[in-house]
Parts: sequence; C-alpha cells; structure tokens
Amino acid sequence: MSYRPITDLWLLARPKVKYYGAYPNGFLERARALLGVAPCDAVLHVCGGRAREYPAQPRGFGPKDRTLDLDPALDPDYVQAATDPLPECYYGDDGSTRRLWPALIADPPYTPADAERYAPGAGPFPSPNLILRRMLDVVRVGGRVGMLHYVLPQPPKASVQFVACIGVVVGFNNRMRVFSVFERLAGPSSRAWADQEQLPYDTRDDEHTATRTSNEDAGDARRDVAG
Repeated sequence: MSYRPITDLWLLARPKVKYYGAYPNGFLERARALLGVAPCDAVLHVCGGRAREYPAQPRGFGPKDRTLDLDPALDPDYVQAATDPLPECYYGDDGSTRRLWPALIADPPYTPADAERYAPGAGPFPSPNLILRRMLDVVRVGGRVGMLHYVLPQPPKASVQFVACIGVVVGFNNRMRVFSVFERLAGPSSRAWADQEQLPYDTRDDEHTATRTSNEDAGDARRDVAG
C-alpha cells in the first residue's frame, strides 16, 4: 500500500431510532462527509433498516437517498438481498433515467446471532466481501462506498482505493465496530470482478464471535431501547 488511509475513532451517542442495530446518533452525517457527498446527492443504504428515520436530516439521510432491505415490513425502496446485484440509481421526472450511484453505505448483520434478530433470519447471512463488491458494481468512478461492520472487508485488487478505517463505539460495555470506506478508481466496471475467485471470508470467525457475544447482544439491545 503506497498511501495511508484515514484513521480515526468516533465516540458517538446511542441510537435515537428504536431499532436493533440502528445507527449511533451522529454517525450518518460523519459517514456522509467521508463518502464525499452532499445532502442533495443520492445515497443507497444497503441493509438500510430504518435509516430513513434517522433524526439528522438532510445531513444524515438526504431527500434523494434510497433504502434496500430484505424485510418488506420496513417499507424499503428496494426489497432484495444485499448479496444479489444491486439496483442502479434512477432519476428524472419519470424515474426512467439510470446512472451509477454517487455513494452507497451498508450496515449488514455482523454475525449470525445478529441476523436472527431480523425478520429474514440467519439463513441469508451476507458476506461483507460480497456486499462490498456489489456496491462497487454500481458506484460511479470517483464515488465511494462505506460499510459498518466488525470485519474490515477486502476489496478487489484493481481499480479500488482504501480510503478510511474508522472505529465506531457508543460508550462503555458496547462492542466497537469499524466503518470502512473505499473509492472506485477509473478502470473497467467492477461487474468484471464478479467473475474473479471469491475473496476469502471465514464463517468460523462469525460462529466464534456469535458464541462469544451472545450475552452481550441482549445487553446491547436493552441499552439501545433504553436510549
């Protein structure tokens, strides 16, 4: 690596949205700045949950933002798995014009134990490496994608720059997450990367984490609901 990614630590407030795994308060507006987009730019929230209820609008969730989730009860703009090919950005008066997204952000379940707390369950548990590639498929050249996870995902080897790695925590007795940001550089569409060998991701790490943190999950959920 011939450059040094941005590194930082964000000590944020507990979520204001009463939803398991909701973004910490103060997160989205900071994340949006690292993604390099303005409030009026369209951002796709992958595994978006209840992101549109985030209180800081439009600095956090903009008027042109869209959500994608597998749970139709959350009324996402796109109902689908994050591991399937993602939709392109539609705009224009009739919504018929397509382009690549200025930016995307993903907040998938971090472990199978986390996934069990959502309606789809642990069956479609997504690999962070695959979600990263799916986002790079549909972001414009010079655009950025971000992911909040326990895992620092591995990008494709070509035409992608690792921009930032940020620790995210909401106080004592809470697990720390990492917000990673990657930029698509000029070059062939990342759809060509889908034919490459799958990037390594050991699900045994998830099983270990799920076992180790099962009791912590319940405590986190109670604290989040309590605000």
